[in-house]
Amino acid sequence: MSMRSSPLAFGLCVLSVCGQIAHAETYGIVDTFKVGGEGKWDYPSLDSVSHRLYLSRETHVMVIDSGSGKLIGDIADTPGVHGIAIASDLGRGFISAGKSNQVKVFDLNTLKVMTTLEVGSKPDAILYDAASHQVFAFNGHSSNASVIDAKTPTVIATIALGGGPEFAQSDGSGTVFVNIENKNELAVLDARLHKVTAHWPLPGCEGPTGLALDVIHHRSFSVCANAKMTILDTLTGKAVATLSIGAHADGAAFDPQRQDAFSSNGDGTLSVVHETDPTHFSVAQTVMTVPGAKTIALDTISHKIYLPAAAAAAAGPKGQPGNSAPPGSFVVLVVDASRTP
Repeated sequence: MSMRSSPLAFGLCVLSVCGQIAHAETYGIVDTFKVGGEGKWDYPSLDSVSHRLYLSRETHVMVIDSGSGKLIGDIADTPGVHGIAIASDLGRGFISAGKSNQVKVFDLNTLKVMTTLEVGSKPDAILYDAASHQVFAFNGHSSNASVIDAKTPTVIATIALGGGPEFAQSDGSGTVFVNIENKNELAVLDARLHKVTAHWPLPGCEGPTGLALDVIHHRSFSVCANAKMTILDTLTGKAVATLSIGAHADGAAFDPQRQDAFSSNGDGTLSVVHETDPTHFSVAQTVMTVPGAKTIALDTISHKIYLPAAAAAAAGPKGQPGNSAPPGSFVVLVVDASRTP
């Protein structure tokens, strides 16, 4: 994901409900993991099976217990790491190292790097498609995706995307969706044929970054640089809704049980969008987090949400909320919900 940077006045805030709509869940910060360590952060990845949270830290990947926040291990030499894809069924993970144009393959048990693969220019988002046993590394500077046979593991194809990719998601049935940031569209990939089958416009969206899917109801949620979330029908590509969310959005997630979509925003908010039914969506809640907490991981089993952040961060050239963490200041905010009558 993109790395943007702003001053971060840290103070863990309680839940703020701003003009909210009645909703079955009330979300708030329930814990703060004081992780520490050095390096900027990008988006986290969660392995619900082993209760491990993988944290990208610029030159290394920290692995913590998702229940306690305790450090389990560290994977070194991952220059410019953006994301981590977990293939639990194969016992291995894949790290996009953006500065070296590589994907690092590691063992989930030992956390040791098994092999290093050469991919396109600046791999950023990365995902594992369990249906095809393939990993897709989305290369921001070469506007393509490197396809990796996760079993081998080797690079087996390259897919031209027609624009700069950001976050991506798989529907688990052989279709992969990816936001094309500089075209304001959603690209649709056939995982088995290794080709793009559609480019769908995202009305009202400028600079789409984070992406989430409601697989059951065939809905995609793209969060955008202009503080909007655009929702599409993933069968037809038609727009369903465009909603206002927080500023500097970068990450998105969807909880299929609670029917809630989330946008993690660098302005220090978490937008909660509730799906009443596949045609009705509303911003149900705005949770106050901290500035810079703009990437997200969701545990769909425990329903906990994890947001990397820092106690202090340097401002970027344009004053955006940042992702730099002075030594010892890096934390992970844990957000959860309590049911209301």
